[in-house]
Amino acid sequence: MDKQSLTSEDISQIVDGFEPIDWVQMEMLAKLPPGERYLVSLQKTEMLRADLRNKLTKDFPELSMSEINMKVLRAFTPVRMGKSYTEPAYHEHLG
Repeated sequence: MDKQSLTSEDISQIVDGFEPIDWVQMEMLAKLPPGERYLVSLQKTEMLRADLRNKLTKDFPELSMSEINMKVLRAFTPVRMGKSYTEPAYHEHLG
C-alpha cells in the first residue's frame, strides 16, 4: 500500500471544527514521548470506562458489579456474538 501525502485541503477538512481546547490538547500530546502518549490514551480510556460504569450503576442499581462490568465490556468491544449481543449495552448513550 502506497502512502499518499495529505494536501493542505485534506488537512483543513480533517481539522475543521476542532475546538480551541482540542488544539491545546494535541499540542501537549505531540510534545510527549510515544510511551507517555500511550499512557495518556490508556488513562483516558479508563476514565471513559469509569464514567460509563458509574452511569450504569445509577441506572441499573439491581445489577451486580459483575453484570455492570460485562455491560461496560460489551459497550467497548466491537465484536458481537449471538443475538443478545447485536448492539452495545448502552448504545443510546454512546452515539
